[in-house]
Amino acid sequence: DPAIIVLVHHGECALLGRQASWPAGRYSTIAGFVEPGESLEDAVRREVYEETGVTAGAVDYHSSQPWPFPASLMLGFTAQAVARDVPVLHDGELADARWFSRDELLAGSVTLPPPEAISHRLISHWLGHGR
Repeated sequence: DPAIIVLVHHGECALLGRQASWPAGRYSTIAGFVEPGESLEDAVRREVYEETGVTAGAVDYHSSQPWPFPASLMLGFTAQAVARDVPVLHDGELADARWFSRDELLAGSVTLPPPEAISHRLISHWLGHGR
């Protein structure tokens, strides 16, 4: 089952979300399953909008990772937000979503996913491109 995971950015900020079941202060990139007949790019835009209300424009492939829950392939992307809209939690999958500056992320103001996770690689890649 293909799934997408995406780091959405606008200017010097990245959009991250958190699920209620995660430890307090942990944020990650946006993810979801690809629907039958849907392109990967359309899945990225749909999931970002459904979960946060933010409209994604340009989408670029980054990397992939096998994901055993259930038996999936996680396809990683970066996406440029059309505007830095205030996130609106549309579908209830996320407990919170917000924009973080590069400085906030580099300062460790939130807990990020572990280094072996594709979401960590997406965030690290984005942070490195701003330097």
